[in-house]
Amino acid sequence: MDGVRLFRDYVNEKGLRNTPEREVIVREVFSTHDHFDVDTLYLRLRNKKKNISKASVYRTISLLIKSGLVKEVFFEDGHMHYEHVYGRDHHCHFRCISCKKIIEFMEEEIIDIHRKFSKSSEFEVTGHRLELFGYCRDCMEKEEKNKAG
Repeated sequence: MDGVRLFRDYVNEKGLRNTPEREVIVREVFSTHDHFDVDTLYLRLRNKKKNISKASVYRTISLLIKSGLVKEVFFEDGHMHYEHVYGRDHHCHFRCISCKKIIEFMEEEIIDIHRKFSKSSEFEVTGHRLELFGYCRDCMEKEEKNKAG
């Protein structure tokens, strides 16, 4: 089953209508694995000549988050960035604070921390969000060249 169909099922289960606008937005969200914000998604839809309001995008993103198909990833430049998670392995993010490049990674030790914490506490870990930030290799090399020259 694909993410679009799962969203339809979620909306139906909640007694909501799956409007043509929602369908267009959800299809666009699942058309790429890139991180996105509402403005970027809205502009992509407008560039494809889709007559969708920004309010509809916000409402649909909210439903996608509640359904578990999309998650908030990071807050930058005054707005939240998202990614769809259906059909993707869990991962963490490294963000370069200079060029804004994002590298996704996963370390088994993080899963071990989940297990250990769940065993030793009164909590059931259902997920986490880990974001590292710093400078990527390219930006560090540019900085070194600028210092040397």
